[in-house]
Amino acid sequence: MKHIFKKGNDQSTPTLLLLHGTGGTEEDLLQLAEIIDKDANVLSVRGNVLENGMPRFFKRLAEGVFDEEDLIFRTKELNEFLDEASVKYEFDRNNITAVGYSNGANIAASLLFHFTDALKGAILHHPMVPRRGIELPNLSDKNIFIAAGSNDPICPAQESEELKTLLENAGADVELHWENRGHQLTMDEVQAATAWYKA
Repeated sequence: MKHIFKKGNDQSTPTLLLLHGTGGTEEDLLQLAEIIDKDANVLSVRGNVLENGMPRFFKRLAEGVFDEEDLIFRTKELNEFLDEASVKYEFDRNNITAVGYSNGANIAASLLFHFTDALKGAILHHPMVPRRGIELPNLSDKNIFIAAGSNDPICPAQESEELKTLLENAGADVELHWENRGHQLTMDEVQAATAWYKA
């Protein structure tokens, strides 16, 4: 997978896995990593799927309707890429925190839904529920931050609430942060996520 890796100054902190939104690239969220933890390793990945020329992490059938088969395949592909990258760049595979926005937050949530050990934690900006009707792995040692917009036209409020409930029922510790905004990624929610991460 096309990516950028930046070695951090403090190997005891999580490696930040950056996952962009639709149409983004591996450059998009580098500034977020600087704000959240300037000493951490950064692994920023570009999605392998193109939709009308725009990079994404998995296919969709329509707005808000995921191609489940492709989602499962791409989630497995990303998880295997993390295995390989941790060996290549010599970072702790068991200490990765995902930072995802929109489509990137959805693939991060899908990692949590499918693999117990894919991520240590996650900051999910405007995620949706990746899949329904499946049993989640044990997420009892995972810390997850969800940032949601109360007026988000793409991701309705109940979607964020449902994702929180599903993750909590699997044992995760989840904080849901609301902004009175739409689907855009705001500095206020980035700062809230940073405060949560550092707490």
